[in-house]
Amino acid sequence: MRQELLHVIAGNVFAISDAQGDIEADERAPVGLFGYDTRFLSHWVLRIDGERINALSRDDLTYFETRFVLVPGAASHYVDADVSIIRHRSVHDCLHENIQVLNHSSQPVEFTVRVEMASDFTDIAEIGRLRQRAVKVTADSANQQLVLRYQRQRFVRQTTVRSTVPVEVDEGGMTFRIRVAPEGKWETDLHIAMTMGGTDGQDVRASLESHQRAVRTGMREDLAGWMDRAPQLVAERGGLEEMYRGSLADLAALRYQPLSYDARVPIAGLPWTMWLCGRHSIITSLQTLAFTPELAPATLRMLALMQGSQLDDDLDEEPGKILAHLRYGESGAFGDRGAALYYGSADTTPLFVVLLDRYERWSGDADLVRELRHPARMALDWIDEYGDLTGDGYVRYQRRNERNGAINQCWKDSPDGITSADDRQPAFPRATCELQGYAYDAKRSGARLAREFWGDPAYADRLEREAEALKDRFNRDFWLPDQEYYALALDPYGAPVDALASNMGHLLWSGIVPDDRAEAVAEHLVGPRLFSGWGVRTFAVGQRAYNPMGAHLGAVWPADNALIAAGLRRYRFDTQAATIVAGIFDLAQTLGGAVPEAIAGHERSQTKYPVQLPGAGRPQAWSSGALLMLLCTTMGLQPTGDNLLVNPAVPEGFGRLELLDIPGRWGHSDAYARDRTTEGRRHPRLR
Repeated sequence: MRQELLHVIAGNVFAISDAQGDIEADERAPVGLFGYDTRFLSHWVLRIDGERINALSRDDLTYFETRFVLVPGAASHYVDADVSIIRHRSVHDCLHENIQVLNHSSQPVEFTVRVEMASDFTDIAEIGRLRQRAVKVTADSANQQLVLRYQRQRFVRQTTVRSTVPVEVDEGGMTFRIRVAPEGKWETDLHIAMTMGGTDGQDVRASLESHQRAVRTGMREDLAGWMDRAPQLVAERGGLEEMYRGSLADLAALRYQPLSYDARVPIAGLPWTMWLCGRHSIITSLQTLAFTPELAPATLRMLALMQGSQLDDDLDEEPGKILAHLRYGESGAFGDRGAALYYGSADTTPLFVVLLDRYERWSGDADLVRELRHPARMALDWIDEYGDLTGDGYVRYQRRNERNGAINQCWKDSPDGITSADDRQPAFPRATCELQGYAYDAKRSGARLAREFWGDPAYADRLEREAEALKDRFNRDFWLPDQEYYALALDPYGAPVDALASNMGHLLWSGIVPDDRAEAVAEHLVGPRLFSGWGVRTFAVGQRAYNPMGAHLGAVWPADNALIAAGLRRYRFDTQAATIVAGIFDLAQTLGGAVPEAIAGHERSQTKYPVQLPGAGRPQAWSSGALLMLLCTTMGLQPTGDNLLVNPAVPEGFGRLELLDIPGRWGHSDAYARDRTTEGRRHPRLR
């Protein structure tokens, strides 16, 4: 049986443990204390008189702190236990653990409290293929600290564990020999500092006080402010408000500040991608414009700062290209250069321009549009100069070297994610359909920005002509008239890859589909081959490569579905959009907690419960953002000049909805909606 894993998280720093709070890393799972892609603690086990302890309860206070209530010994000791242990854990730019031993008896008690400690300093990218590292361990009882240090040339990582009470320190951990008075308690604070590239000589109490201030005031106030700035949801459907607040909290947790940058951007998600991913950050920012618009300018500026400026085969870098990811682990510092800074993504560059346009529509922030004029024009130039690898006018991808990098450089980036209906892999360079939709949208978005803000109507006219030519060409070459859907991709010779896949839902979102073909696309998306009952599958049933457990060959992704539902509403297919909205919200509510990145594509009527994929992470920024985007879609929120348009299409059973204080260029506005089953009824909480 799979053990329960628990986490605390604050941006790029996170700790994953078992239900007792212990950390015992293995080769398969990213268990431990991680910061900036390195594991700083791989072993952290609490024992009382040599025995492991067992959990009575746990309080998840916020995303960055939790409390474990425990007793020593076996489960039979739980009733009328004379001793209990409380572990209060919080994470900021370090980890802090307060351990309390409480004596509930009328007699004094003596215990040996032992915390075992170790670190392997593994790069998170190496989980599953661990290698031994030479770790220097320094036990310092005089200063009540244990120092674990790994150095490879200039790459230095150090873990320093300090206690606030006297302790015996050895190379394997710390031992406390304690006496607890009747009805009394003993406690210590253990402070775990993570150091990159240098020494950390800060006094333990000063460091502890700094951490406590950060958690008790700064982080809690930051979370409260984040939640307060977001619109308030009042919903008749039970559980919807809790899911909404949970998604906002997950998004707050998944913000981090890259080194040498002054703002926080969304990272992809726990546990495998706790770094900046261009695609995830852009899409998360798009999903949340009506709720947490501050993510967009931070993301845009960061991606503009890191925009490609040269040709570099190792990094897949090209002038104007927007990066795929930015990491700080050891694998990026040595050998595999693409593990640190990597540009192998064909969708991030057009989506960068789309996000800039959408952000201005929502916020009215013309200054940012003018500030990012040069990066946006470089991105638009990339579409034609480097994205068009065969000269046929389509954005294609093929990695610039055969040693490393992503094989598929679209959102379906698994090696087998792009295949035909009979499971044939197309040659490179590949042109997937949604990339053309993004390019079309980027050109139209760029044209608006050029005409309204950059003072360049000639450039705007050119982009509009190019967009219309792309739309005509695309609908000639990608449309499969016999099947009445769009090919998943074209191979380098222009032959269609005929798989029926969810990608074409993104085409509705981008607007490249003509009205007379949109209905056929919509019916495929919610038809039995693609729609599982929980959501749209990535790959349709009945094709040779279909696998309900395959991430891009049959699984259901909330982020994918959010774009599809928005596209359906764009073409006024309200019923089909509501079907998807209802399915994804049912998925989220059934599972409870953070929304996973993907679930299996099994038919809902067969499994009755969403089947989670073993490798799917949670929380994930673009999954949490998907719930917000679906809410925006069902309420039909759309900026129109300086006003907010509200055009609801609420799924049956959702009842009445209020979304209050929606931020935008209009200041703050309220939106109201209800499904058809609530006609004539009033809910006591809704006015």
